[in-house]
Amino acid sequence: MSEHGEHSVVERWDAGEMGCGELVIQLRGRLAALGPAALFELVAHDPGAPEDLPAWCRLTGHRLVAERHPVYLIQRRQEQ
Repeated sequence: MSEHGEHSVVERWDAGEMGCGELVIQLRGRLAALGPAALFELVAHDPGAPEDLPAWCRLTGHRLVAERHPVYLIQRRQEQ
C-alpha cells in the first residue's frame, strides 16, 4: 500500500504503453476486485490516456481523484 497525499492507495498498476481500449477492459476488472471507495493508482503512458481516462471514469461512476500524466488516482465507485 502506498501513500498519495492524504490518500492510501490499495492497489497500483503500471499499464505501460497499453492502448486505452485494452487498458479500460483490464482496469474494469481490477477495480471490480476492490472494495467500494478503494483508491487505485494507475500508470498509463498511452498518449490518449489524458482524455480517455477522465471520460471513462465519468461514464462508469468511478471518481478521478488526481491526474498528472502518466499517473492517475482513481477511487472506485461506492456500489459493487
